[in-house]
Order: sequence, then structure tokens, then C-alpha cells
Amino acid sequence: MTVSSLTHRDRAVLRAVADGRCEIAAGSLLVDGLCCADQFVGLRLKTAGLISTRPGPAALTTAGYAMLSAA
Repeated sequence: MTVSSLTHRDRAVLRAVADGRCEIAAGSLLVDGLCCADQFVGLRLKTAGLISTRPGPAALTTAGYAMLSAA
């Protein structure tokens, strides 16, 4: 995934993860305790290696931090 391929929603979710507002539960991404409206954004960002894949508080990976700072 490149910076130019990130959608506005991808960037917003990366910022929410960086702000500590997201968690991974039962394979789904929760933002502020609610399921993300875009059911594929979490999977897309996890597959790209930008956010953690473990259950619990979502965290940016090193690549996620780099992508967010470049966006």
C-alpha cells in the first residue's frame, strides 16, 4: 500500500488508531466502541501491515506510523 492509495477513510482510521480510540475484537475493528461502518477498512489496514492484528487495543505498526506521517 502506498500513501497515494490510502483513502480518506483509511487515513481517518489510522489517526483514530494513533489516538487510542480503536480496538480489535472478534476480528472486527471498533472505533469509539462501535463497529466501523466500513467493514473492510480494518482488514485492509491489517493486511497492509499498518495496524496490529492482535485482539485488544489497536496499535499502529512501524509502517503505519510511517504511512500516517507521510499522508
